Order: sequence, then structure tokens, then C-alpha cells
Amino acid sequence: MPQPTIVLVHGAWADASSWNAVASALRGLDFAVLTPPNPLRGLPYDAAYISSFLAQRTSGPVVLVGHSYGGFVITNAATGGGDVRALVYVDAFIPDEGESVFQILGGSGSALAVPDPSTVFDVAGYPGAPQGDAEAFLKPETVHHSFAQDLPEADRWLIAEGQRPITLSANAASSGAPAWRTLPSWVVVGTEDRVIPPDTQRRMAERAGATITEVAGSHVSMISHPKVTLDAIVAAAATIA
Repeated sequence: MPQPTIVLVHGAWADASSWNAVASALRGLDFAVLTPPNPLRGLPYDAAYISSFLAQRTSGPVVLVGHSYGGFVITNAATGGGDVRALVYVDAFIPDEGESVFQILGGSGSALAVPDPSTVFDVAGYPGAPQGDAEAFLKPETVHHSFAQDLPEADRWLIAEGQRPITLSANAASSGAPAWRTLPSWVVVGTEDRVIPPDTQRRMAERAGATITEVAGSHVSMISHPKVTLDAIVAAAATIA
């Protein structure tokens, strides 16, 4: 069987560049790698987009990888297109059917689940938004202290300045039937993650029956400790190669 294609799906407040270190390392191991844009417009649209991307841009087996909100997307996209054989979640949501981002983070101790959201987010309208919807940006202080606190200051500023916002509706949307019920899963848990607390990540990972690796990293451990994510992806690929 040919070596699987690795498809890396970024999360909120990020873009494909968040995978640069991992993608370069995978390419060095002769994997085909794709890092599609995650629209961050809403879960049904985002999942449909990634499913369509998989159907049109891959051939042969796929390892589908998601970071943060990207975990919601791959959970819903994996069975809709392409030949996905394994899932890898990195500092990510691993939702069950009916769960939303807001529901999972509520009461978790997340730095984003605060009584006054305006202390961590800047909210702005966007053209064509449904009634009541808006985009959420992380405040620079949130990036520095809660999102990417283990990166050099210059890199944290680049994230704050270039972040892609996510819609509020995407965070409120309920997940569909999870692909992890039928596909093997690997999970990287950042033990210093302040966005999705490690206990919350572990609970979701155990529920999914995933193979779990932990790393002393922030919510963007694939940037600060890329080898841990690389090893999880290679392990997943080895089961289907």
C-alpha cells in the first residue's frame, strides 16, 4: 500500500503556516503533505469544505490531522470525502455528537471561558454575516499569556497580528456523528494548554479510545514541540502504510 498522504487542518486564529515545522519534517520523511485552509466560517461549511478538499485533492489513504477547532472539523469531515484511515488530534477538541466548543469549554477552566468575553476577545462584524453572528479575534494579551505562551515573543506577535478570526456561530454549532467512532485516533495533549485544559483533552481522548501522548507545551505545541506531533502522525501512518 502506498504511504498515506498527511492532511493538516489548522484551528481558529491560525492558518496553514501553523503547521510549517511539522509539514517540513513530514516532507523530509517522504510523506505527501497538504495543509488546506480551514474557512472558520461555521462547522457545517468548514467540514463540508475539508471533505470536498479530501475528495478532490487526495488519492489513496489519508491521515487527517486537526489542531484546536480543527479537531471539530476533522471529526465531521473524515467520513465525507477521501480515504481517511486515521485521525490525529493536536491540542484539539474531540467532540461527541451534539457537543459544541462553548459547551466543552464551559466550566473547564479554560482561559477563554470567562464571565466577560470582552476581556479575552475582540469581536467584529463581517460582510454577509447571519443575524447576530460576528468574528472573534484574540486580544494580543490572550495570545501572549494563554494561547502561545511558550513561543518567543516575536512569534507570539506574529500570531496576534496575523490571526484569522473564527465566527461565533462556529463555536456554537453542534457536532455531528464523530468519525473517531469508526477510525483509530491519536492525540497529543499539551499539558500547559490554557485554551483547552489538559484534563478536558484527556477526557475526550479517553472517550475516543485514542493513543495519547503528552507534551509540556502550550495550545500550539505543534509549533513549540513539533517532534511530538510528528511522532504521533508517523505512528498513525505506520498502521496503514
